[in-house]
Amino acid sequence: MNSICILRPIRPADDAVMATTIRTVMTEHACAGPGFAIHDAEVDQMSAAYATADARYYVVERDHQVLGGAGFARLQGSTVEQATCELRKMYFDPKARGLGLGRALLDLLLAEMRSAGYRRCYLETTKQMQAAQRLYRAAGFAPLCAAEGNTGHHGCDTFYVKAW
Repeated sequence: MNSICILRPIRPADDAVMATTIRTVMTEHACAGPGFAIHDAEVDQMSAAYATADARYYVVERDHQVLGGAGFARLQGSTVEQATCELRKMYFDPKARGLGLGRALLDLLLAEMRSAGYRRCYLETTKQMQAAQRLYRAAGFAPLCAAEGNTGHHGCDTFYVKAW
């Protein structure tokens, strides 16, 4: 990849491409049934869903094309005092994988989480998303035995947390 990649906050013009990316990647990993994030209402309007003081969503752009993104928001079912956010909807187009973009975006989001006052980050994934799990473990996430919060993603079977 010779072009410069930009990590930037999502814009309304990015919503359609991110919705397509999320649906494509989740289907690729057999995560299209009930209990997966593919069915979340926010998928079609990511820019609006993350336009709050305690949430962010960033995209990776190359040559004016959005190649993926990820975000965070307060973990549903957690309290302000628990200061736990959830890493959400981290998906990349296949041509953007394996280039270190996921790690760069995750590092940015972890810094933003701290800046927003969170002290823990929780995430859910599936056993078949092995590359994602390697990324999370390399970034210091530890596996959990069970789900936390009320995400509604009962299709997920693998859970991680990182505290600072």
